[in-house]
Amino acid sequence: MPGTENRPSTLQKALELNLDTCKYGTIAEIGAGQEVARNFFQAGGAAGTIAKTMSAYDMQFSDAIYGQMEGGRYVSQTRLGMMLDHEYELILERVKESRPSNSTFFAYAATVTARSYKQKRECHGWLGIRLQLYPAAPPSEVMLHVRMLDDTNQAQAEALGVLGVNLIYGAFNLHTDTEEMIRSLTDGVSRNRLEIDMIHFSGPYFEDVENRLMNLYLVQVGHTHAVMFDSDGQVVLPWEKLYKKNILAIRGTFKPTTRTNIDMIEQGWNRFETSDQSISEENSIILTEITTNTVMTGDTVDASEFLARVDLLGSLGYTVLISNYLRYFRLRAYFRRYTQSKIGIVLGIRNVRDIFDASFYDGIEGGLMEAMGKLFADDTHLYVYPEQAPDEAELTTATNLKLDERTQLIYQQLLQNGSIQAIDQYDPECLKIFSPVILQQIRSGSGDWEDKLPNGMADQIKSKSLLGYRPA
Repeated sequence: MPGTENRPSTLQKALELNLDTCKYGTIAEIGAGQEVARNFFQAGGAAGTIAKTMSAYDMQFSDAIYGQMEGGRYVSQTRLGMMLDHEYELILERVKESRPSNSTFFAYAATVTARSYKQKRECHGWLGIRLQLYPAAPPSEVMLHVRMLDDTNQAQAEALGVLGVNLIYGAFNLHTDTEEMIRSLTDGVSRNRLEIDMIHFSGPYFEDVENRLMNLYLVQVGHTHAVMFDSDGQVVLPWEKLYKKNILAIRGTFKPTTRTNIDMIEQGWNRFETSDQSISEENSIILTEITTNTVMTGDTVDASEFLARVDLLGSLGYTVLISNYLRYFRLRAYFRRYTQSKIGIVLGIRNVRDIFDASFYDGIEGGLMEAMGKLFADDTHLYVYPEQAPDEAELTTATNLKLDERTQLIYQQLLQNGSIQAIDQYDPECLKIFSPVILQQIRSGSGDWEDKLPNGMADQIKSKSLLGYRPA
């Protein structure tokens, strides 16, 4: 795998494209200057590659060029598509017949909302390229959504300029290896300046690309901390699902989803819903979260298996978040980007022990105390499902859990003020179900594992040979 040190710089990429007489297209940027185009001009020889650059900031001009926007969402995937439609067709209409027959045409477009004296909220945008990957080919396309994390407009524009060059260069030169293309998107720009949280490949050249795997790969390489899938298994932007919602989340491996997981969700929801009269199904979402962090789960990151778990959870109607978060307070901070409503987290006894293990926060200046302050800052509650260990007669619950003496007092205070609450209604039979045992049975084709899963899930696992299933 090529290292970033072997890749050309931003200006070298732009110059290489400029000197390739076959590639020719337009660049349209709205919202943060014309930094992508500037890189091409600064590199030199841009007349060989760029037919036109433009920005249409005024809405009336923009609508006249690209069409009326329903609902006024100018920074959207729909608007980006309209821009690419117009610019790509225009380049073909105006110069296709006059250019050499070996030309490959492209249109790059971006619509973003960047930092300004008025704009202090979320800074994000949509970027994309439509291009021919060989002469006279029907076009293929790459679109992505980006969050800009710099504090100033100038810095955000600069970062977008680098990202745009990387996208154009990668689409032309790295399209045979989409993972390498994704890795290259942040060449020359620190990852703490940009977060790429969605990518979509389409068109004839990318027909065999599994977009869900590509979005999971964004998490694996650190371009984003999390990607979200709706109950149909399709990638969605978090704000579309979480904006102003009450969130009840449950973290698990879901390997597989068992009746215990479902009982945890249902009983956790009962506690969450009755905790506040303002909470209802209409203004809330239940979110199942799977972490790719192997320190927490012991998992190896098998992307196709993660997607199998997404599909199985989706078949039960759940939205799924796949993240690389290790610590729960970072998961809570992620939710707080999108909502100031109530947050509940359902978890088991083992997870509570992790949260209150001081060594879990090695490397954090404030250690356990800082983590607790961030996790329980406002309207965040833990709902703890009991545990029946095979070798213990007594049931372990949130109220009788014993921790290290250094943390027991902190835990008891959170328990007394209601930040931690026991789930005291549960199905006793579910306490006897252990996911690792079920997974072993699935893979060996033995045991009575089918009865330990939600209705219909065993049939899906068998028919699709999921989770390493082998018939007996």
